[in-house]
Amino acid sequence: MVGAAALLGVGGCAASVEQPRSAAITPAAIPASGQPSIPEIPDTLRFVGKTLDGAGFDATTMAGKPAILWFWAPWCATCASEAQSISDLADEYRGRLGILGIAGLGDNKAMHEFVSDLNVAKVPHLDDQAGKIWKKFKITQQSTYVFLDRSGKIVRTGYLDDLQLTAEVKSLVA
Repeated sequence: MVGAAALLGVGGCAASVEQPRSAAITPAAIPASGQPSIPEIPDTLRFVGKTLDGAGFDATTMAGKPAILWFWAPWCATCASEAQSISDLADEYRGRLGILGIAGLGDNKAMHEFVSDLNVAKVPHLDDQAGKIWKKFKITQQSTYVFLDRSGKIVRTGYLDDLQLTAEVKSLVA
């Protein structure tokens, strides 16, 4: 069986997000027709996965607001250095920005330890050992961010340092 690293051609390190929830339907969200508006589901969010605990996750729940997909590996020092920024962004932009960690290139136990040790459990994380989601987004190395605007369009992909990450998020959520 070929490992995820071989499939993805990934070697070393490159260079959360709140838990998605169903949006509350408020009177302001109900158009004149009397029916709540439902965001269109973009192709970029048409994927499913399993959380680190094995629960099903449907990315369509993230539709309608900007989002960051954070591709990381549990042994990656660069990824570990980004965890605090991801946690801070999840707190600061709660409800206005979706953040999803997509872990690969390691085993589930190491993924759990990464999330626990680095305090990024407030962000949902998927176990993508098989590399299915990594392949969907053409990710070849970690740490890589994929930024999606409100419509689900990919507006940027790549590695960013903390200052670049913060600036990108501000422009995305503005």
